[in-house]
Amino acid sequence: MSKMHVEVVSTEQLIYSGEAEFLVAPALEGEIGVYPRHVPLLTRIKPGVLRMTVPGSKEEVLVAVSGGMLEVQPTHITVLADTAIRGEDLDEARANEAKRAAEESLQHATDDLSTAKAHAALAVAIAQLKALDYLKKRVH
Repeated sequence: MSKMHVEVVSTEQLIYSGEAEFLVAPALEGEIGVYPRHVPLLTRIKPGVLRMTVPGSKEEVLVAVSGGMLEVQPTHITVLADTAIRGEDLDEARANEAKRAAEESLQHATDDLSTAKAHAALAVAIAQLKALDYLKKRVH
């Protein structure tokens, strides 16, 4: 099967760099599936889960993203994520606590900056919880 190179980069670090046969991303208008040789595309992504099918593995590689940009070229995909966490690094208790703290911060926000920070933190927590939910459904 054909392959494409995928890079997922957050503001802090390179999260994933490798080959993939298929990628699903949470675009603003809905999920988008990308195979190698896809038409060039640039779109925003929303909080959710990137799912990649990689050569030689039955398990998908999952990355929770809080939003960002997806650039698709025929042989290369780049995801520039505000925040990204690999599926195996997710912790449900921490994600729920982060969501609760972000919602509380949002309620107590007194200016535009604190409101924006609270919204960003909430997006990160929601992305993590979506990834964990997907993992639970996949196991059952």
